[in-house]
Amino acid sequence: MKSKRYRKTKWISGIMAVIIALGLFGYYNRTTLAMWGFDVFLSGQVKNKLEDSYKPLEGREMQPVSYENKEPFSVLLLGVDQRDKEVGRSDTMIVSVVRPADGAILMVSIPRDTYTEIVGKDKMDKITHAYAFGGAKMSIETVEKLLDTHINHYASINFTGFREVIDAMGGISLPIEQDIENKEKDHEKFTIKANQPVYNGTDALNFVRYREDAGGDVSRAGRHQVFLNAMMDKASQVSQWSSIPDYISIMGDNFSTDMTPDMMIGLAKTMLQADGRTIYSHTLKGDGHRKESGGAWYFFANEEDVAQTKQLITSWLDPSIAKSSLPLPSEYAAKNKPVQSLSAGVSTKQK
Repeated sequence: MKSKRYRKTKWISGIMAVIIALGLFGYYNRTTLAMWGFDVFLSGQVKNKLEDSYKPLEGREMQPVSYENKEPFSVLLLGVDQRDKEVGRSDTMIVSVVRPADGAILMVSIPRDTYTEIVGKDKMDKITHAYAFGGAKMSIETVEKLLDTHINHYASINFTGFREVIDAMGGISLPIEQDIENKEKDHEKFTIKANQPVYNGTDALNFVRYREDAGGDVSRAGRHQVFLNAMMDKASQVSQWSSIPDYISIMGDNFSTDMTPDMMIGLAKTMLQADGRTIYSHTLKGDGHRKESGGAWYFFANEEDVAQTKQLITSWLDPSIAKSSLPLPSEYAAKNKPVQSLSAGVSTKQK
């Protein structure tokens, strides 16, 4: 019984880190003493701290996930770039489909400059502005319109929370082989030195924010996924379970979700019983350009890829489709992208 309770807590931390990686599996020390210590001293603290992050959206009825039936569900993950008292924008938008029955997760990244209809504003604009106009609710409804799907839940974190947690964990490893320099006239200035053994919170956050490479918005979305996987790898190395409440406290007001702690615990119990927990990721394809000379820069999603992504999400949300029969993003069909393992913090090649 204690072992089951202990395993539940991994998903609680994982939801905190959904935002830090949809994971934290393998986070804790697996000794009997550690399990006993967590149950006795920390389980109540974790639940209490997570209750502060529960923030349902006004005017939007939550549809609880039936984890007893192991039904697939979707979560919109929002990484918000908000500094001081300014209105934030969602630099990171990832639609995640979680399949508790088989432990598979699909993550679809939407480039921040994607040109689309902003639901509730009756205008076309960059999708990142939906958060600035109407917070998580408008972001969800805009994504639902773009991908023609229903979003069950949301989880949002201010990047300040990322930075502070990374520092508390002692930094993370990032695959930076050449110095990264943000230096254009209207951009925030910073330099990230290459080949560091670990990167602190400021460098990691700048890695996510960097926007001057040739790949533009698509490369930026790809770095977001690299960052999330790096966070998961780091989390899998941490053995001090007593630090969990501290990490959740650091997130504080920077983290919000309409998933209750009890819902997270129930999902954890189901998810952790599945074999072969894996993440499959995809970034919407398209190209970026200005609509007119001197105008704003937009990312125009490829219509064919959007249509394929809609079908991909629909299939993943269908509980009648077995994991072995699920369609995969084009990156995996070409067998050139590794599948990220949630349980061990390592990658395996798709077969």
